[in-house]
Amino acid sequence: MPHVEIHCFSGRTDEQKTLCAEKIVEVIADTLGCKTSSVSVAIKDVPEDQWKEKVWDAHITPDEPYLYKKPGYTCE
Repeated sequence: MPHVEIHCFSGRTDEQKTLCAEKIVEVIADTLGCKTSSVSVAIKDVPEDQWKEKVWDAHITPDEPYLYKKPGYTCE
């Protein structure tokens, strides 16, 4: 039962988010060998000026040991 949570800057349309979620579901189901009906995807908008506090400090830094794809930027 994979669950994916995406945080991104505000401004994407519902259509963009839906397409993104559909593509992610397909890749996860194919890669991890599960049914598409077992995958859930949440996409949460974060204002750019709150990124460091709400995403970098709250999710990226504490989850660093679990990141299979690390960001190519820093929030210094």
